[in-house]
Amino acid sequence: MFDFLAAHPLLTLMLVLSTGALLGQIRFGPLRFGAAGALFMGLVIGAFDPRLGQNLDQVKSLGVVLFCYTVGLAAGSTFLSDLKRQWSLMLAGVVGLAAMAGSASALGHLLGLTPAHVAGLYAGVLTSPAIDAAITATDGSGDTLVGYALAYPTGVVLGMVVVALVVGRRWPGTRDNRSLAEAGIVARTVHVKRDVLLDEIPGYRNQAVKFSYLERDGDMRIARPGGELLADDRVLVIGMPPDVERATHFLGHESQQGDLTHQRRDVDFRRFLVSSPHVVGRSIGELNVQADLHGVITRVRRGDLDMLARDDLVLQPGDRALAVVPSNQIADAVDFFGDSERRVSQVDALTMGLGISVGLLAGVVSVPLPGGLTFALGAAAGPLVVGMVLGSLHRTGPFRWDLPGTVNATLRQLGLMIFLAAVGLASGPAFISQAFTPTGMKLVLVSGLSLLVGAAIVLGNARLIGLSAPRSTGGFAGFVGQPAILEFANRRVNDERIESAYGALFALGTIVKILLVQVVAL
Repeated sequence: MFDFLAAHPLLTLMLVLSTGALLGQIRFGPLRFGAAGALFMGLVIGAFDPRLGQNLDQVKSLGVVLFCYTVGLAAGSTFLSDLKRQWSLMLAGVVGLAAMAGSASALGHLLGLTPAHVAGLYAGVLTSPAIDAAITATDGSGDTLVGYALAYPTGVVLGMVVVALVVGRRWPGTRDNRSLAEAGIVARTVHVKRDVLLDEIPGYRNQAVKFSYLERDGDMRIARPGGELLADDRVLVIGMPPDVERATHFLGHESQQGDLTHQRRDVDFRRFLVSSPHVVGRSIGELNVQADLHGVITRVRRGDLDMLARDDLVLQPGDRALAVVPSNQIADAVDFFGDSERRVSQVDALTMGLGISVGLLAGVVSVPLPGGLTFALGAAAGPLVVGMVLGSLHRTGPFRWDLPGTVNATLRQLGLMIFLAAVGLASGPAFISQAFTPTGMKLVLVSGLSLLVGAAIVLGNARLIGLSAPRSTGGFAGFVGQPAILEFANRRVNDERIESAYGALFALGTIVKILLVQVVAL
């Protein structure tokens, strides 16, 4: 049977993916491995015959490239706006990585491990493409691969345990923004008690609240930017609950005469699927919906997140924009937004291929450093960094870089499972040969303790500076560099801050790891 599987590597990989997906659904106490099930099934199946893990380097690279590029695109849209909030977390990540390198080297020396062992376990427990640098620095020593094979699953399991303990905590996030998924968007019909300009209403200038339906003297219309409200008007206020409450208190009180959205004869609303190439990649402020449709966009739903339609929010393919327009212009709004499931389900192979190609080119650039060291981003960090840049740009001339949300999520999940399955198959023989030996136990112990040192520094700093638990755990997942930990955190909590922090620390951490692993090997 193993001769047959070795002769058909694609079949073997699919077998690992399917059985790994099944294992990932089984609950082990507070843990459910999810995509990481492919790693553990790969270790089990690969242990039976070393041929099963051979010649999978290109497949593994394809998986990690798909995953990192799609994560970069998703994280890039908020990275720049979150950079001011996350710089101290990024600094803590650098300190944590240095502390891990020092503690792993000291413990390894104390327990009689070779520098090659320590370099391998450092790259493995941190899921780092730095393993290539470690192999080069140790002249291809077998100890490096053994350390990597044993530390890799240790980092996955221990990282998931840390996330399970932290991600749902409700500690004060005094210096963090509120999660869009957690806060939600509400709409309230308000009875206005006095004349007031819109600019005077709390939250209007900074776009914390939006206005759409406006009833005046029995006639229904749409509130115009820069206009005014008169006493006895009724207006629909949209925003996060605290902001809507402040605006309501300023204007008057909640209306007792029913919801304005029930009156749809003159003014109507609908969620339109964003698919038009003229709309994708442009901010809401650029679109000027007021002039083209005589209406207003109040919310945008992206995946499971419902966001207030601020002028600086850039629309992505697959978004669902809630627009309030005159009833006779619904058909025009359909043409304006595209509203096509078929178009939005298609992948723009041109821009995706260009983006990944630029990322791979950035990854192969090798920079010589003092002391005989070299630095290269590799096939993981290169596409991630480029993806973040393109995700923040959204479009460049005719090129639209964003992927539809469902397409991004599918490619990300597929890439992650292919990568983990290939790693498991390749590492299985080394893992099973050393896992239960004294050397193997020492490697697991050192990798686990050093990771706990890094976790304490990153998470402790995040809490001290007032970041939320979800952003902190996203940062920790990026610090470790483990895609399976990110996927695990996202399954436990729906919070956009997790991916933003992951992208920030993954990119920076990869650079630091590539440098430090060469120092450890010395």
